[in-house]
Amino acid sequence: MTGVPAPAAGGTGRRPVPGAQLGTTAVSQASLWNIANILTMIRLVLVPGFVLLLLADGGYDPVWRAWAWAAFAVAMITDIFDGHLARTYNLVTDFGKIADPIADKAIMGSALICLSWLGDLPWWVTGVILGRELGITLLRFWVIRHGVIPASRGGKMKTLAQGTAVGMYVLALTGPLATLRFWAMALAVVLTVITGLDYIRQALVLRRRGIAAERAAR
Repeated sequence: MTGVPAPAAGGTGRRPVPGAQLGTTAVSQASLWNIANILTMIRLVLVPGFVLLLLADGGYDPVWRAWAWAAFAVAMITDIFDGHLARTYNLVTDFGKIADPIADKAIMGSALICLSWLGDLPWWVTGVILGRELGITLLRFWVIRHGVIPASRGGKMKTLAQGTAVGMYVLALTGPLATLRFWAMALAVVLTVITGLDYIRQALVLRRRGIAAERAAR
């Protein structure tokens, strides 16, 4: 025993601040197993199931196509809710940031490729949509040091149009509905191109401003 009070022996002379540990816990990242991430995982698991359903029995059985549409619809619905839940209830995680866009592109890409392989959708349509998505992803990495390109209202409309059009192509539609799905896909392609060009414009502006700011700071 030295007879020296414990705080003095510690060298700081300060008592622990009440609630300090609680504050550290409160700002820690959300758990991996939260509802937003679970919905994203469900969407990833649905991808191979959707492909099997769409290509079952040669890919032209209306019943199997209806089941494939149901899987696609569930994937699109989870896409809407997982991001909303993550932002609203502070459930954003590193896993979600990576897995969510992968799941989005996986379900849409697999649908487009399968539909083109079956001859239901021209390959050039699949090429335009997937090329745009890949190009925008690379563009984001190109300008990431200067800032983040925010999601636009046009981008959300594009996603809705693509999901609706692809869903209609997954179903074995005939007659007027088959004509309607053609125009739905035409709208989706137009929005894909327009929003892609807008992202390019935003990226160029963001990069120009970032370079100007770096030069001014020297």
